[in-house]
Amino acid sequence: MSAQVSSSDNSRFWRIAPVIFVLFWAGGYSFAKLGLPHIQPMTLLALRYGLAVLVLLPVLLVHRPVWPRGARHWGVIAVSGFVIQCLYFGGAYVAMENGMNAGTTALIMALQPILVAALAPLVGAGRGTRRLWVGLVLGLLGVVIVILGGRTIGPSPWVAVPFAFLALLAITGATLFEKWHGLRTDPVVGGIVQYAVGFVVMAPIALWFGLGQIDWKGELFISLGYLVFANSIISISLYVGLVQRGDATRISSLMYLVPPLAMLLAWAILGEVMTPTAMAGMAVCVTGVWLVNRATRRPA
Repeated sequence: MSAQVSSSDNSRFWRIAPVIFVLFWAGGYSFAKLGLPHIQPMTLLALRYGLAVLVLLPVLLVHRPVWPRGARHWGVIAVSGFVIQCLYFGGAYVAMENGMNAGTTALIMALQPILVAALAPLVGAGRGTRRLWVGLVLGLLGVVIVILGGRTIGPSPWVAVPFAFLALLAITGATLFEKWHGLRTDPVVGGIVQYAVGFVVMAPIALWFGLGQIDWKGELFISLGYLVFANSIISISLYVGLVQRGDATRISSLMYLVPPLAMLLAWAILGEVMTPTAMAGMAVCVTGVWLVNRATRRPA
């Protein structure tokens, strides 16, 4: 009986997990923007990863995780951590540091679901149906409408563009990699290893380019708190877990909801403008994600 209850609770959790993931991931844009005026991007990432490791280590004392078995499993976690924490976040932060508008960056990242759907057959997934492709295109169209409606598209220096596309390829590759290797990892162990890798890589880079002056204001503390707990520990664990448990294209389609929700949260947190056109685009995004979910839903 207890096993059945536990299984039911676990199933219920993973049904609501996509909602938690999208909300927390989308909030990362606003809270990163809140902190970046007080700290350099690479320093922010190094602090974020180091603090995440310190937060997760005590959890091992009470959690008793299932440890990875074999060098391959440990290597998989490390590679995934490097691609997501260093290449994806690093590329996106450097692109914005070099003058790329946040809306432009979000639009480039919104290409990810289509790339995942196109490349999914390479890792053993079937080809997409017409409904799936309609949903993917609708989702992308919705993102474009949201960003144009919010007037967040602006010119970007060419030096920033390669970093944005590096981030796009990184999150796409990480999604396909997680689906390909087929290994499930305890989220606490996975988080510690991934953030340790991120810290080991980013800390020397931050030192190399100069840490710069850190302005220890309340906004920076709020930013770091959110990025460590909500964005790093919860969001990343949920995303990897969802990809390992479900269809990679369906989970990637959730990324279409991130730019609209990010703008909505920026309106609530930072006072940025949210126009009726952007709201209409959000509705188109939701429709596209709904179609992708219908197209990839497995029969009971």
